[in-house]
Amino acid sequence: MFKGLAAQRLVALFFAAAALFNFPLLALWDHDARVWGLPLFPLALFVIWAVLIAALAWVVEHHSNVSQHD
Repeated sequence: MFKGLAAQRLVALFFAAAALFNFPLLALWDHDARVWGLPLFPLALFVIWAVLIAALAWVVEHHSNVSQHD
């Protein structure tokens, strides 16, 4: 299914997600601050989650486009 660079990128995304959703880095966002009227912590969680999903979609779609041309 996935071989080479695509598999390495998926594994890297997994470890990046594990690190970003773990305590030391999440503690950076845990303040009583607001951005555009929204609390910073839930907003940061949503943005991190959305960026990881977009990166995952890019890796999978880019791999399928490359496979079709081979």
